Amino acid sequence: MNRRSFIQKSAAATAFTALPAVSMLGKENTKKITILHTNDQHSRIEPFEVSDNNRYSNKGGFARRASLIDYIRQQENDVLLLDAGDIFQGTPYFNFYGGELEFKLMSKMNYDVATIGNHDFDNGLEGLQNQLPHASFDFVCANYNFTNTALEGQFKPYKIIEKNGIRIGIFGLGIELDGLVSKSLYKETKYLDPVEITQGITTELKNKKCDLIICLSHLGFEYKNEDKISDMVLAQKTKDIDLIIGGHTHTFLPAPVEEKNAEGKTVLINQVGWAGLYLGRIDFYLDPYTQQKSYAYNTMPIEANHIT
Repeated sequence: MNRRSFIQKSAAATAFTALPAVSMLGKENTKKITILHTNDQHSRIEPFEVSDNNRYSNKGGFARRASLIDYIRQQENDVLLLDAGDIFQGTPYFNFYGGELEFKLMSKMNYDVATIGNHDFDNGLEGLQNQLPHASFDFVCANYNFTNTALEGQFKPYKIIEKNGIRIGIFGLGIELDGLVSKSLYKETKYLDPVEITQGITTELKNKKCDLIICLSHLGFEYKNEDKISDMVLAQKTKDIDLIIGGHTHTFLPAPVEEKNAEGKTVLINQVGWAGLYLGRIDFYLDPYTQQKSYAYNTMPIEANHIT
């Protein structure tokens, strides 16, 4: 994507608003926060190989993503960069370096917060623990109990960040590990019910005066088995979440899905595929007097010459 088309697409996305009013964009006191996000990077450091037989040919790559993020930060004052887990596993970079390179490069890109996915346990609890010093950003996970494991005390349930006078509460949720990950890798880690945990977390974040609540979820977007917890189910059964940034199912959503929560209010759900092929962007606009929110979105492919 060249710079001109990037600007045009951003402008077009800004024209699409919800929650609830287009008119908010022009209000003098409206505050803006830009959320950039990834999920299921799977150690895809370099672009996919150039090939006529590969639909991902020459797409993705950490360096290209870093360039796009830098460009956006030059245009916007208040940016958060988030990830929804499964950073590890998928290329020889993980096999050789165990996640060190992924964390170091994400730190160079100045990620703010991430959660963990099932593949982040692929070298065991100790393997993940050994790589944490290479991450300058925080990890959040509220529904894994790591008591009596190597990861005890390593993760916060949530983090509150303030930008442009907006208090943003960010919490993380992981998928049930039983059946996905060998017990020998996650050991005594206990999985806690995401819905129950979310009810407590969002109440606490609201009590701490958060204007915006974001869930970094590795539960998966949606399943045929409606009893299985997913981002859609989480949104429906809880309250006070504004945005769920999802992972695990490698779902590419061309636009955020709007779902009603337990109080009939709108929750946004977004997920941008896998392997760093896309960078998600959601701009929130908040009216500090009415507490109304609106948003714009832009899902950006990571390609050669995307901003030049």
